[in-house]
Amino acid sequence: MDAENLRFLLEVARTGRLRDAAARLEVDETTVSRRISRLEQELGVRMFDRAPQGWRVTDSARLILPHAEAVESSVARALEAVVSRPGELSGTARLLAPDGFGANVLVPGLRPLLDTHPGLSLEVITATSHDLITARDFDVAVTLEKPSPRAAAVRHLADYELRAYASRDYLERRGTPGSVDELRRDHDLIWYVEALLDVAPLRILDELLPRGHARLQTNNITGQHSAARAGLGVAILPTYIGGADPELVGVLPEALSISRTYWLVVPRDLTELLRVRVITEAIDALVAEHPHLSSCAD
Repeated sequence: MDAENLRFLLEVARTGRLRDAAARLEVDETTVSRRISRLEQELGVRMFDRAPQGWRVTDSARLILPHAEAVESSVARALEAVVSRPGELSGTARLLAPDGFGANVLVPGLRPLLDTHPGLSLEVITATSHDLITARDFDVAVTLEKPSPRAAAVRHLADYELRAYASRDYLERRGTPGSVDELRRDHDLIWYVEALLDVAPLRILDELLPRGHARLQTNNITGQHSAARAGLGVAILPTYIGGADPELVGVLPEALSISRTYWLVVPRDLTELLRVRVITEAIDALVAEHPHLSSCAD
């Protein structure tokens, strides 16, 4: 078996599309298709079910993927040992994070890491989605849902609070609610598009505001923050966003508060990579210094 074909197997499995895999591998689609066909001939089993919606891995491919990932990790460690100078990192690492944490905590705190390691490049992908880490196409991830530890090393990273916030202009126009019932009944709420929200820890609107309905719904927290600043209603935001914005005022801080957890996730075959260890240490330090995050598990 040509071990190089395993790299093509991994990329198609991760992207689900020949075109996307070809772009990642910097080859044409014909080359990817030929490599996959050759691997199937060598092993005598089918790796993918081809469909217009994408290429889906077969049960046989699922058995091979962990071994392909182990080969990939070994190559990465070898390159790291040869290319990186002592005390410095090089290459590219991919970080995944929910949009709120990624845009407001992670990215603004990356300067010390990048200054220390000028040869290191980072890809930061932010989205609040259940499917974010299913492809295992990352080096380090921060998640709201605790994934299965079967294929990844998972540990508690931080706890944070969600509270209600509105602009001063909005509260002057509409008044400050004195109770949860008044907020639900007489005010405009800002929240996620419920039909698109597939992250269980954030399905909390009914828990915080029973029978509440968000008049303005967006698919990301940046839109909710912008809407609150623009005076469009009351948004439920992490305190590291709402509490850090001088343009916003806390609404019913004693009555409306809920805690959620971030988890740090690293694929098991990457835990020994130096760049992964350094990145996770940098994230730990970032969390420990942040005034709105608690790094101690209950």
